[in-house]
Amino acid sequence: MQRRFLDYFIISTKGIAMGAADAVPGVSGGTIAFISGIYEELITTISGVKLSLIKTLRHKGFSAFWKQLNGNFLLALMSGIIISFVSFMRLAKYLIEHHPILIWSFFFGLILASIYFVGKQIKTWGLPVYIALILGTLTAYYITTLPTLASNESSYFLFIAGAIAICAMILPGISGSFILVVLGAYKTLSDALHDFDIKKIVLFGLGAVIGLLSFSHVLKWLFKHYHNITLAILTGFIFGSLNKIWPWKEVLTWRTNSEGEKFPLLEKSISPFTFDGDPQLTFAVILMLVGFLTIIVLEKLGSKRG
Repeated sequence: MQRRFLDYFIISTKGIAMGAADAVPGVSGGTIAFISGIYEELITTISGVKLSLIKTLRHKGFSAFWKQLNGNFLLALMSGIIISFVSFMRLAKYLIEHHPILIWSFFFGLILASIYFVGKQIKTWGLPVYIALILGTLTAYYITTLPTLASNESSYFLFIAGAIAICAMILPGISGSFILVVLGAYKTLSDALHDFDIKKIVLFGLGAVIGLLSFSHVLKWLFKHYHNITLAILTGFIFGSLNKIWPWKEVLTWRTNSEGEKFPLLEKSISPFTFDGDPQLTFAVILMLVGFLTIIVLEKLGSKRG
């Protein structure tokens, strides 16, 4: 299909939404890609990045290379993701520290709506699909209960963290940023982006590229051979992740970093009516509805090809 400038602009806005989601520990940009209708094209495009592209470039020229790469799609999407992720990471950090209930309420509504829109794409339900759904849910829930590791300041550790986190970032329901938090790399990366530490940023980026190119082949194979089961697992991932983004939490244990700052180590979800403090229930419900409606809008955009 021949795309117009408007089509690529819409793809960029979807990238912006993906980048904003990935910047929040607990929310997956893969969910946004899935809902907005570009997930399978994204996986197919990424898995198509291989050495044969160099051969195409040498023998057929840049135009053929760019077309085989699906370069316009990648450029439009990645521009939106990178700009949004880098800029929104600071805002997300501020909102999580100062208005946690409100930001989590918005994303809770967003993810809740996502479960329906991803799940409805399962064409045939059977015992294997139900088992996949349950396993996906339990796996994601378990990940949300993992304690945070101590912050790792090593530049080369960011390479490993990037490879692991990027796999989560393209999985609906599994938050790449939350994986960075669990690994103890989130603060190191956010500080590197804030301070423009080129070495750390490049190492993280290289790890992410290698992880992405490897994992995309696995996902493409799963979609081709086990489409419904794969969708069921991804739906379960989204459902299980709701525990992480439930707005009202009770901190069970704290950890103190090298600078003397205290951070929650283990938390559990509780009722807003037993929350120690102002539950901000009215604003929380409103933001949940806004998040829910945001997914409906994205799904409408995704119904358009592109």
